[in-house]
Amino acid sequence: MRPCPGSAIWHDEPLPDANKIMLDQAIAGSTQVAAKRPIVAVVDDDPAVCASLKFSLELEGFVVRTYRDGADILRACDLEACDCFVIDQRMPGMNGMELIDALRRLQVPTPAILIVSQLNDKLSIRAAKAAVPIVEKPLLSNALVEHIRQACGLADVDRIAADPSDIVR
Repeated sequence: MRPCPGSAIWHDEPLPDANKIMLDQAIAGSTQVAAKRPIVAVVDDDPAVCASLKFSLELEGFVVRTYRDGADILRACDLEACDCFVIDQRMPGMNGMELIDALRRLQVPTPAILIVSQLNDKLSIRAAKAAVPIVEKPLLSNALVEHIRQACGLADVDRIAADPSDIVR
C-alpha cells in the first residue's frame, strides 16, 4: 500500500493485505474457503455516525474505513481497495452526490450508497440516474447492510466469516 501523507483517516489501522484476510481452508477436510472480507468506506462528517456505522458493520463482518468528508477520501491512496462506499449526502464542502460524481470522474467504479436525513424528489431523481441507492436516516432497519451486501455481491450471505470458527459446516 502506498503511504498517504496528510490523510485524515480516523481509524489508523492498516488496510488488510488480501493474503492476510484470505483464510486457509475453512475447516480441515472441507473444500470451502472463505473469501476476503469486503472493505466498506464510510464518509460522514459526524464522528458519532462514523463510529456507530464502523461498529455495526464490523459486527456484520466488513472491514470499515471512515473518512470525515469528500476531500478526505479523495486524498486516500486506497480507493481501489474499497468494495463499497457509504456516503452521507449532507456534508460541508462537497455533498454526497458531488463526491460520487468526483469518484466517477476519477474512474473509481466502486458502488456507492447514499445516506440522507431529508430526502427530496430532486435528489431521488439524481441518485436514480446515477444508479445510487438511497437509505434514509435514522438507520434503524437492515436496509443499509442489505444494500452493502448487494453492492459487494453478497446478497445471500447472512454474515461474512471473520475467521474459520465463524464458518458453518
